[in-house]
Amino acid sequence: MSATALGRRTAVLLLAATAVALAAPGTARADSPGGWRSSGSSTVNSLTGGEGIATRADGSLLTRGLGSIPLGLRIAGWNHVGDPDIADGYTFDAYQGGDGATSKMFEVTTPSGTAYDYTHPLDAGEAINNSFATVSPDAQWLVAGEWGTMNRLQVFPAPLTNPSTPRTGGTLAQAGQISLDQPVQDVQGCDFVSTTRLVCASDDAAKDVLQVDLPHALDGMPVTGHVSTLFQLPRKSICSGTFESEGIDYDPAGEVLRVEIVSPSVCAVATTVYAYRPALT
Repeated sequence: MSATALGRRTAVLLLAATAVALAAPGTARADSPGGWRSSGSSTVNSLTGGEGIATRADGSLLTRGLGSIPLGLRIAGWNHVGDPDIADGYTFDAYQGGDGATSKMFEVTTPSGTAYDYTHPLDAGEAINNSFATVSPDAQWLVAGEWGTMNRLQVFPAPLTNPSTPRTGGTLAQAGQISLDQPVQDVQGCDFVSTTRLVCASDDAAKDVLQVDLPHALDGMPVTGHVSTLFQLPRKSICSGTFESEGIDYDPAGEVLRVEIVSPSVCAVATTVYAYRPALT
């Protein structure tokens, strides 16, 4: 999300939160292509949940929104938090600054609650955006994404859980990136469903949920991913206008895929979380 769009979103949410009570959103269609079937929907407060979701070990949901940015980080200039991930009890958050930022930041919170910050100075040609963080199933590699039309996903050693990274925060350099065999538009979040497959939420015109297949598990070397489209998110609201896809999460224990979408206008006070399960065979 750009800084300009971020400012507009913040203003709408703050206004809507004090002025609107939403009607319940419509449910998703009964079946979706691409191997997933609808399993209902729920809503979260957009101020604290409209940017992303992740599943804790006990099955409960961790949510992130503009209102969940700690004051200290906001004062330091980190004004946007992306879609988070949880791996081995460690929580990974993706932060970005304003239009003039020269770095992005990943914060890792340990199971005991201690947070460490890892800053990545922007490489040549790298966008400032830090839309999400997702960690490979072996907890060794962190995948992140930029905004706009992109033909890659970024890969970093997973802060803290990869032994090559500093133990208490510091500087984080890129590893070998994932090149994509076709461009993607405004990817808001990705999550691993296996060692060689990611699912991603795109804020393109169709609100596509994408799949990225890798030839092998990440090992820090460059790799090419194959992109395919799974399905489109429902767009139902009492408000009219443009919807925005947001975070995505796969809970392997429950075999549940969850994807967020924010309704238009003042209805943006609530974010709908659609749930999907593997289609029956």
